[in-house]
Amino acid sequence: QVQLLESGGGLVQAGGSLRLSCATSGSIPSLNVMGWFRQTPGKQRELVATITSGGVPNYADSAKGRFAISRDNAKNTVYLQMNSLKPEDTAVYYCRMIYPRDTWGQGTQVTVSS
Repeated sequence: QVQLLESGGGLVQAGGSLRLSCATSGSIPSLNVMGWFRQTPGKQRELVATITSGGVPNYADSAKGRFAISRDNAKNTVYLQMNSLKPEDTAVYYCRMIYPRDTWGQGTQVTVSS
């Protein structure tokens, strides 16, 4: 069983940076796709970025140029580096194993003050 544990959220001023981490444990398939999603109250969860086990990233338009997803397979950890943060980036950020088994973490709160 795969478990995902996010960390690194917090309060930051607009223009600042945060790095989120997603530590994975359990039986992690060698071929997988991991992602970061976010959700604000009253809205559906939206994609932020994904990364394959080979390290190929993909970004939502809102994240392009500001966020960077990466992974350290030796540490079984996926990262989301967030720069130039805006108040509209405020959300709960979730780590997700998209493939092969849909699994979510519990989320970490990111709050960007103006």
